[in-house]
Amino acid sequence: MTINRIVRIVAGFFILLSLALAHFAGQADLSRVSWLWFTLFVGANLFQSGFTTFCPLDMILKKLGVPETSGDCKGGGHR
Repeated sequence: MTINRIVRIVAGFFILLSLALAHFAGQADLSRVSWLWFTLFVGANLFQSGFTTFCPLDMILKKLGVPETSGDCKGGGHR
């Protein structure tokens, strides 16, 4: 497992956890349609992409020609 995948899993988990805590504390009503469903989708997508490596945004950005790495830290040395 790579750092990138662990970061996605943890970030997605914390988004989902914060929504669940807000819902059960009565601060967010997820039983009604709201913009929080978008947040739920983003959190769930982050979480699953850490396990499956499937991320729609990755595919879109690759097709647009965005490079995967910047090359700034290659070589492992510090400046």
